[in-house]
Amino acid sequence: MASAVDTFMAGVIAKNPEQKEFHQAVQEVTESLMPVLDKHPEYRKAKILERIVEPERVIMFRVPWVDDSGEVQVNRGMRVEFNSAIGPYKGGLRFHPSVNLGIIKFLGFEQVFKNALTTLPMGGGKGGSDFDPKGKSDNEVMRFCQSFMTELCRHIGANTDVPAGDIGVGGREIGFLFGQYRRIRNEFVGVLTGKGLNWGGSLIRPEATGYGQVYFAQEMLGTRGESFKGKRVVVSGSGNVAQYATEKVLDLGGKVLTFSDSSGFILDEEGIDRAKLNFVMELKNVRRGRIKEYVDKYPKATYQAADPNAKCNPLWQVKCDVALPSATQNEINDADADNLVKNKCYCVSEGANMPSTPEAVNVFLETKILYGPGKAANAGGVAVSGLEMSQNSMRIGWSREEVDQKLHNIMKSIHQACVETAEAYGTPGNYVNGANIAGFRKVADAMMDQGII
Repeated sequence: MASAVDTFMAGVIAKNPEQKEFHQAVQEVTESLMPVLDKHPEYRKAKILERIVEPERVIMFRVPWVDDSGEVQVNRGMRVEFNSAIGPYKGGLRFHPSVNLGIIKFLGFEQVFKNALTTLPMGGGKGGSDFDPKGKSDNEVMRFCQSFMTELCRHIGANTDVPAGDIGVGGREIGFLFGQYRRIRNEFVGVLTGKGLNWGGSLIRPEATGYGQVYFAQEMLGTRGESFKGKRVVVSGSGNVAQYATEKVLDLGGKVLTFSDSSGFILDEEGIDRAKLNFVMELKNVRRGRIKEYVDKYPKATYQAADPNAKCNPLWQVKCDVALPSATQNEINDADADNLVKNKCYCVSEGANMPSTPEAVNVFLETKILYGPGKAANAGGVAVSGLEMSQNSMRIGWSREEVDQKLHNIMKSIHQACVETAEAYGTPGNYVNGANIAGFRKVADAMMDQGII
């Protein structure tokens, strides 16, 4: 006989065919929530779960723009406004060829719970386009962003929906998007986060996801009386999250060994120090080069090209104590998880969104290593976005130390909520259940209070 989870998921899959990332995200949350629904039949009666998996609004639109050779290009843009029960929709924009509705819905769904965990009043949303900024000139990126915002600006606002950056959307893109919004709407408001410091941005915002990921790992290690001091740390990715996670690990006395991008990964057994990190930041943020250039500069390091046909990623075979996946969804499969555990890794803190497959998550949970899922461990980015919104509303700016302290406190409170909730529902140490249940209950109670809408 089909379980309650199977029956529910069959309905979700029938309604949303071909959206496998969305199915994966919903399945993970639904499995955690069954004990909650048993304990609170009022949630079942009000169909909270059925309502929470259905976005409040999905917007898709055409984005035409002209490239440098005068050719007309056409991309697809979208915004999924998932849930606004506790505040305005909040979540990033992703510009990447892989973007489709299933990926944006999975990210928006995750964002609902992540934002609830931050303790700040933010709902969940996500958006983006299949546009690829890689290899494009600044003028091409500007023309695309202006066309994208010309349509998006009808649907967002400082009290309605506040997008931010994500993969492919950094400071340059946010600047072009904000400029076009201001031009069309004739108002200077905090409608985007991740803005430049001299026009409404917050200190620590670029660092926030990576810093928060490491603060969460620090809290998990603390439950075993340990710290980052002397730990071998493996980091995937080499973008914003990976860079600032590395910076914070160095602050806390750990030793980072790896960086990667879609072409492969580098291993530096001597450790990536601040000078090497600065080189990677310049390589990736300014020159927009490939990570393999690292070994030209530091020949003692090794580079291994990615093999798309391999059953596992050799990056996760590097011996380490702590793993910080910071690249993209489903980058760790069950073979990778087995390799991590076999090589004595006992702490995984996710900086990317859903970087571990369900099978990999099962390996982590069964072996009882410290495992911080993305919706808890990488909530630092959206937490500081929320702090940026507060500063914009009050027309003030906080110092670097103030924002960092607030971020640290938020990550501590997320960790505590996960630990306490997991214990209350009979699965002590299970951060997946803790995060899903704590986030869900906050949103569900708000939905109950506001009626059937």
